[in-house]
Amino acid sequence: CVIGAGPGGCAVALQLSKLGIGCFLIDKSTFPRDKICGDALSGKVVVTLNRIDENILREVTTDKNFLPSWGVKFIAPNLKELKIPFKKNYDTNQIAPGFISKRIDFDNFLFNEVKKKNEVTILEGTEISHFEKTNDEWILTDSKNSVSIKTKVVVAADGAHSRFAKEIGKINMEHEHYCAGIRAYYKGVKDLDADGFIELHFLKDFLPGYFWIFPLPNGNANVGVGMRSDFVSRKKINLKKSLLEIIEKYPSLKERFSSAEMIDEMKGFGLPLGSKKRNISGENFFLVGDAASLIDPFTGE
Repeated sequence: CVIGAGPGGCAVALQLSKLGIGCFLIDKSTFPRDKICGDALSGKVVVTLNRIDENILREVTTDKNFLPSWGVKFIAPNLKELKIPFKKNYDTNQIAPGFISKRIDFDNFLFNEVKKKNEVTILEGTEISHFEKTNDEWILTDSKNSVSIKTKVVVAADGAHSRFAKEIGKINMEHEHYCAGIRAYYKGVKDLDADGFIELHFLKDFLPGYFWIFPLPNGNANVGVGMRSDFVSRKKINLKKSLLEIIEKYPSLKERFSSAEMIDEMKGFGLPLGSKKRNISGENFFLVGDAASLIDPFTGE
Protein backbone atom coordinates (compact mmCIF):
# COMPACT_ATOMS: atom_id res chain seq x y z
CA CYS A 1 0.00 0.00 0.00
CA VAL A 2 1.47 3.33 -1.11
CA ILE A 3 0.29 6.35 0.89
CA GLY A 4 0.62 9.52 -1.17
CA ALA A 5 0.26 9.92 -4.94
CA GLY A 6 2.86 12.62 -5.55
CA PRO A 7 5.88 11.92 -7.78
CA GLY A 8 7.46 9.55 -5.23
CA GLY A 9 4.32 7.54 -4.63
CA CYS A 10 3.41 7.39 -8.31
CA ALA A 11 6.93 6.29 -9.23
CA VAL A 12 6.67 3.44 -6.70
CA ALA A 13 3.26 2.40 -8.06
CA LEU A 14 4.52 2.49 -11.65
CA GLN A 15 7.55 0.38 -10.79
CA LEU A 16 5.43 -2.15 -8.89
CA SER A 17 3.09 -2.36 -11.87
CA LYS A 18 6.07 -2.97 -14.15
CA LEU A 19 7.05 -5.90 -11.91
CA GLY A 20 3.50 -7.25 -11.92
CA ILE A 21 2.96 -6.47 -8.22
CA GLY A 22 -0.47 -5.16 -7.24
CA CYS A 23 -0.80 -2.24 -4.86
CA PHE A 24 -3.13 0.38 -3.44
CA LEU A 25 -2.26 4.04 -4.13
CA ILE A 26 -3.99 6.38 -1.68
CA ASP A 27 -4.03 10.17 -1.51
CA LYS A 28 -5.96 12.57 0.73
CA SER A 29 -6.45 14.99 -2.19
CA THR A 30 -8.17 14.66 -5.53
CA PHE A 31 -6.20 15.36 -8.68
CA PRO A 32 -5.18 17.69 -10.17
CA ARG A 33 -3.82 19.44 -7.09
CA ASP A 34 -0.93 21.85 -6.67
CA LYS A 35 2.26 21.54 -4.62
CA ILE A 36 4.62 24.44 -3.90
CA CYS A 37 7.96 23.73 -5.59
CA GLY A 38 10.70 25.16 -7.75
CA ASP A 39 9.25 23.05 -10.60
CA ALA A 40 12.59 21.92 -12.08
CA LEU A 41 12.98 18.22 -12.99
CA SER A 42 16.65 17.26 -12.81
CA GLY A 43 18.52 14.74 -14.91
CA LYS A 44 18.00 12.21 -12.11
CA VAL A 45 14.23 12.50 -12.58
CA VAL A 46 14.55 11.99 -16.33
CA VAL A 47 16.78 8.93 -15.87
CA THR A 48 14.36 7.45 -13.31
CA LEU A 49 11.32 7.97 -15.55
CA ASN A 50 13.18 6.34 -18.42
CA ARG A 51 14.06 3.33 -16.25
CA ILE A 52 10.45 2.88 -15.22
CA ASP A 53 8.96 3.28 -18.69
CA GLU A 54 10.56 4.71 -21.83
CA ASN A 55 7.10 5.60 -23.14
CA ILE A 56 6.58 8.02 -20.24
CA LEU A 57 9.66 10.01 -21.21
CA ARG A 58 8.52 10.11 -24.84
CA GLU A 59 5.20 11.56 -23.71
CA VAL A 60 6.98 14.19 -21.61
CA THR A 61 8.94 15.41 -24.64
CA THR A 62 5.74 16.13 -26.58
CA ASP A 63 3.67 17.53 -23.70
CA LYS A 64 3.24 21.32 -23.85
CA ASN A 65 3.36 21.51 -20.05
CA PHE A 66 7.03 20.45 -20.02
CA LEU A 67 9.80 22.85 -21.03
CA PRO A 68 13.14 21.22 -22.00
CA SER A 69 16.07 22.40 -19.87
CA TRP A 70 19.64 22.03 -21.06
CA GLY A 71 21.62 23.52 -18.21
CA VAL A 72 22.05 25.90 -15.30
CA LYS A 73 23.42 29.42 -14.88
CA PHE A 74 25.21 30.27 -11.65
CA ILE A 75 25.51 33.97 -10.79
CA ALA A 76 28.22 34.58 -8.18
CA PRO A 77 28.23 37.28 -5.46
CA ASN A 78 30.44 39.42 -7.76
CA LEU A 79 27.60 39.10 -10.34
CA LYS A 80 29.74 37.15 -12.79
CA GLU A 81 27.88 34.39 -14.60
CA LEU A 82 28.89 30.78 -15.18
CA LYS A 83 26.74 28.90 -17.69
CA ILE A 84 27.00 25.11 -17.42
CA PRO A 85 25.17 22.81 -19.84
CA PHE A 86 23.91 19.49 -18.48
CA LYS A 87 25.61 17.81 -21.46
CA LYS A 88 29.06 18.64 -22.80
CA ASN A 89 27.85 18.73 -26.40
CA TYR A 90 24.12 19.20 -26.34
CA ASP A 91 21.79 19.05 -29.32
CA THR A 92 18.35 20.56 -28.79
CA ASN A 93 16.96 18.08 -31.32
CA GLN A 94 17.62 15.30 -28.82
CA ILE A 95 15.66 14.50 -25.66
CA ALA A 96 16.60 17.12 -23.07
CA PRO A 97 18.47 15.98 -19.95
CA GLY A 98 16.08 18.01 -17.76
CA PHE A 99 12.65 19.63 -17.84
CA ILE A 100 10.69 22.35 -16.07
CA SER A 101 7.01 21.88 -15.36
CA LYS A 102 4.58 23.24 -12.79
CA ARG A 103 3.94 20.65 -10.10
CA ILE A 104 0.21 20.78 -10.70
CA ASP A 105 0.92 19.59 -14.25
CA PHE A 106 3.77 17.16 -13.54
CA ASP A 107 2.01 15.44 -10.64
CA ASN A 108 -1.22 15.12 -12.60
CA PHE A 109 0.70 13.72 -15.58
CA LEU A 110 2.26 10.96 -13.46
CA PHE A 111 -1.03 10.27 -11.69
CA ASN A 112 -2.75 9.76 -15.05
CA GLU A 113 0.03 7.36 -16.07
CA VAL A 114 -0.69 5.30 -12.95
CA LYS A 115 -4.39 5.26 -13.80
CA LYS A 116 -3.54 3.24 -16.90
CA LYS A 117 -2.13 0.38 -14.80
CA ASN A 118 -4.52 -2.47 -13.96
CA GLU A 119 -2.28 -3.58 -11.08
CA VAL A 120 -2.90 -0.34 -9.15
CA THR A 121 -6.06 0.38 -7.14
CA ILE A 122 -6.40 4.13 -6.60
CA LEU A 123 -8.24 5.84 -3.73
CA GLU A 124 -8.45 9.64 -3.98
CA GLY A 125 -9.83 11.89 -1.27
CA THR A 126 -8.85 9.35 1.36
CA GLU A 127 -6.66 10.34 4.31
CA ILE A 128 -5.02 7.47 6.19
CA SER A 129 -4.87 8.46 9.85
CA HIS A 130 -4.40 5.23 11.81
CA PHE A 131 -1.72 2.52 11.49
CA GLU A 132 -1.68 -0.74 13.38
CA LYS A 133 0.94 -3.49 13.09
CA THR A 134 -0.26 -7.04 13.69
CA ASN A 135 2.26 -9.86 13.15
CA ASP A 136 3.54 -9.32 9.60
CA GLU A 137 0.73 -7.04 8.40
CA TRP A 138 -0.28 -3.41 8.65
CA ILE A 139 -3.89 -2.35 9.06
CA LEU A 140 -4.51 1.13 7.67
CA THR A 141 -7.68 3.08 8.45
CA ASP A 142 -8.86 6.39 7.06
CA SER A 143 -9.97 9.38 9.10
CA LYS A 144 -13.66 8.62 8.46
CA ASN A 145 -13.34 4.94 9.42
CA SER A 146 -14.82 4.06 6.05
CA VAL A 147 -11.67 2.45 4.59
CA SER A 148 -9.61 -0.33 6.17
CA ILE A 149 -6.76 -1.98 4.31
CA LYS A 150 -4.53 -4.89 5.26
CA THR A 151 -1.14 -4.85 3.61
CA LYS A 152 2.20 -6.62 3.93
CA VAL A 153 4.22 -3.48 3.18
CA VAL A 154 3.55 0.25 3.61
CA VAL A 155 5.32 2.81 1.45
CA ALA A 156 4.78 6.21 3.08
CA ALA A 157 5.12 8.86 0.37
CA ASP A 158 2.63 11.33 1.83
CA GLY A 159 4.85 14.36 1.96
CA ALA A 160 6.19 16.88 4.41
CA HIS A 161 3.58 16.34 7.09
CA SER A 162 3.51 12.55 6.95
CA ARG A 163 1.92 11.18 10.10
CA PHE A 164 3.35 7.74 9.37
CA ALA A 165 6.89 9.13 9.10
CA LYS A 166 6.55 10.93 12.44
CA GLU A 167 4.76 8.22 14.42
CA ILE A 168 6.28 5.07 12.93
CA GLY A 169 9.45 6.23 11.17
CA LYS A 170 10.41 8.55 14.06
CA ILE A 171 11.57 11.23 11.64
CA ASN A 172 11.85 14.65 13.25
CA MET A 173 12.23 18.10 11.74
CA GLU A 174 15.70 19.73 12.16
CA HIS A 175 16.02 23.33 10.99
CA GLU A 176 19.74 23.10 10.20
CA HIS A 177 19.03 20.45 7.56
CA TYR A 178 16.29 22.36 5.74
CA CYS A 179 15.95 25.33 3.48
CA ALA A 180 12.93 27.65 3.68
CA GLY A 181 11.72 28.95 0.35
CA ILE A 182 9.24 31.33 -1.27
CA ARG A 183 7.87 30.84 -4.78
CA ALA A 184 5.96 33.16 -7.10
CA TYR A 185 4.86 32.82 -10.73
CA TYR A 186 5.60 35.70 -13.12
CA LYS A 187 4.88 36.53 -16.71
CA GLY A 188 6.88 38.96 -18.82
CA VAL A 189 10.34 38.38 -17.29
CA LYS A 190 12.90 39.43 -19.88
CA ASP A 191 15.87 37.41 -21.19
CA LEU A 192 14.79 33.93 -20.13
CA ASP A 193 17.22 31.43 -21.61
CA ALA A 194 16.18 30.07 -25.01
CA ASP A 195 17.40 26.58 -24.03
CA GLY A 196 15.65 26.52 -20.68
CA PHE A 197 18.73 27.06 -18.49
CA ILE A 198 17.65 27.56 -14.89
CA GLU A 199 19.24 30.44 -12.97
CA LEU A 200 20.67 30.37 -9.44
CA HIS A 201 21.79 33.77 -8.11
CA PHE A 202 24.03 33.81 -5.02
CA LEU A 203 23.79 37.48 -4.13
CA LYS A 204 26.15 39.14 -1.66
CA ASP A 205 23.37 40.71 0.42
CA PHE A 206 21.38 37.47 0.67
CA LEU A 207 23.97 34.87 1.66
CA PRO A 208 23.76 32.08 2.73
CA GLY A 209 20.59 32.14 0.63
CA TYR A 210 19.91 32.20 -3.09
CA PHE A 211 17.52 33.72 -5.63
CA TRP A 212 16.28 31.73 -8.60
CA ILE A 213 14.55 32.19 -11.94
CA PHE A 214 13.31 29.03 -13.66
CA PRO A 215 11.72 29.50 -17.10
CA LEU A 216 8.36 27.78 -17.59
CA PRO A 217 6.23 26.84 -20.58
CA ASN A 218 4.29 29.70 -22.24
CA GLY A 219 7.04 32.20 -21.42
CA ASN A 220 6.28 32.33 -17.70
CA ALA A 221 8.79 31.89 -14.88
CA ASN A 222 9.04 30.41 -11.39
CA VAL A 223 10.84 33.01 -9.27
CA GLY A 224 11.87 32.55 -5.67
CA VAL A 225 14.31 32.74 -2.80
CA GLY A 226 15.62 30.12 -0.40
CA MET A 227 17.74 30.09 2.75
CA ARG A 228 18.53 27.53 5.44
CA SER A 229 15.67 27.48 7.93
CA ASP A 230 17.79 28.09 11.04
CA PHE A 231 19.29 31.25 9.48
CA VAL A 232 15.82 32.51 8.53
CA SER A 233 14.63 31.98 12.09
CA ARG A 234 17.74 33.38 13.75
CA LYS A 235 17.92 36.51 11.59
CA LYS A 236 14.13 36.95 11.49
CA ILE A 237 14.21 37.21 7.71
CA ASN A 238 10.97 37.89 5.85
CA LEU A 239 11.50 35.93 2.64
CA LYS A 240 8.54 37.46 0.82
CA LYS A 241 9.93 40.93 1.44
CA SER A 242 13.44 39.76 0.49
CA LEU A 243 12.30 38.47 -2.90
CA LEU A 244 10.82 41.83 -3.87
CA GLU A 245 13.80 43.77 -2.47
CA ILE A 246 16.27 41.69 -4.51
CA ILE A 247 14.41 42.39 -7.75
CA GLU A 248 14.33 46.11 -6.95
CA LYS A 249 17.92 46.45 -5.71
CA TYR A 250 19.96 44.80 -8.46
CA PRO A 251 19.89 46.85 -11.72
CA SER A 252 20.05 43.86 -14.08
CA LEU A 253 17.18 42.13 -12.30
CA LYS A 254 15.16 45.35 -12.04
CA GLU A 255 15.41 45.78 -15.80
CA ARG A 256 14.42 42.17 -16.49
CA PHE A 257 11.35 42.54 -14.26
CA SER A 258 10.44 46.07 -15.43
CA SER A 259 7.48 44.79 -17.47
CA ALA A 260 6.90 41.60 -15.51
CA GLU A 261 3.73 40.81 -13.59
CA MET A 262 3.25 38.41 -10.70
CA ILE A 263 0.42 36.09 -11.71
CA ASP A 264 0.11 34.12 -8.48
CA GLU A 265 0.56 34.98 -4.83
CA MET A 266 3.87 34.22 -3.13
CA LYS A 267 3.78 30.90 -1.28
CA GLY A 268 6.21 29.31 1.18
CA PHE A 269 7.61 25.80 1.32
CA GLY A 270 10.56 23.81 2.65
CA LEU A 271 13.41 21.96 0.96
CA PRO A 272 15.21 19.05 2.62
CA LEU A 273 19.00 19.26 2.35
CA GLY A 274 21.37 16.35 1.77
CA SER A 275 23.30 17.06 4.96
CA LYS A 276 21.57 14.48 7.14
CA LYS A 277 21.37 10.70 6.80
CA ARG A 278 18.10 9.26 8.08
CA ASN A 279 16.79 5.77 8.66
CA ILE A 280 14.03 5.61 6.04
CA SER A 281 12.92 2.00 6.36
CA GLY A 282 11.81 -0.40 9.06
CA GLU A 283 9.78 -3.52 9.68
CA ASN A 284 7.49 -3.85 6.66
CA PHE A 285 7.70 -0.16 5.68
CA PHE A 286 9.63 2.35 3.57
CA LEU A 287 9.62 6.16 3.56
CA VAL A 288 9.82 7.93 0.20
CA GLY A 289 10.32 11.54 -0.86
CA ASP A 290 9.51 14.35 1.57
CA ALA A 291 8.07 11.83 4.03
CA ALA A 292 11.64 10.59 4.42
CA SER A 293 12.76 14.09 5.34
CA LEU A 294 9.81 15.89 6.97
CA ILE A 295 10.06 19.39 5.55
CA ASP A 296 9.61 22.39 7.79
CA PRO A 297 6.08 23.80 7.19
CA PHE A 298 7.57 27.30 6.85
CA THR A 299 5.33 30.04 5.51
CA GLY A 300 7.93 32.77 5.08
CA GLU A 301 5.87 35.22 7.07
